[in-house]
Amino acid sequence: MNLTNHFLVAMPTMEDPNFKHSVIYVCEHNDEGAMGIIINQPIEISIADMLEQIDIERTLPLVDPLSLEYPVLNGGPVAEDRGFVLHTLQAGYDSTITITPQLAVTTSLDILAQLGTQQAPQKFIVALGYAGWDEGQLEQELADNNWLTIEANNTIIFSTPIDQRWQQAIAILGVSPANLSSDIGHA
Repeated sequence: MNLTNHFLVAMPTMEDPNFKHSVIYVCEHNDEGAMGIIINQPIEISIADMLEQIDIERTLPLVDPLSLEYPVLNGGPVAEDRGFVLHTLQAGYDSTITITPQLAVTTSLDILAQLGTQQAPQKFIVALGYAGWDEGQLEQELADNNWLTIEANNTIIFSTPIDQRWQQAIAILGVSPANLSSDIGHA
């Protein structure tokens, strides 16, 4: 089962502080492992402040400063010093992985200079770090009942308030978090 373009939704019993109540957008899943970005863990810095700190040179005028007021997200515990921009598809960046006909993730600096300008992707989130799994590791975590999986939903990624994304992702399944159990069904 390929989970690219799916959410991993942490079970309420998830104890790992890196992933408690997290929703992870899976960018890539293959025989070698998986890579995703946590989409509901804001850190204490806005996109605008981060861009100022890394001294991004803009060549285009800022037309949407509000889009830069959103917080940067903690994308996961791997490569926490690297930025990842999950965005609606737009060509022309140096290092982009197209995930679906609508979504891509870009890791090159060129996209950062365009955020907030006319050339910016229509919708985007910025994260530092990512969540990664080696070959077979994610499959084992799924077997251990650590995650719920659902097809990704752009509304949750880009339009749902960050603090409601976990509940909204679970709601898509039609269940209440209170009804989820960590007991794995064994006869």
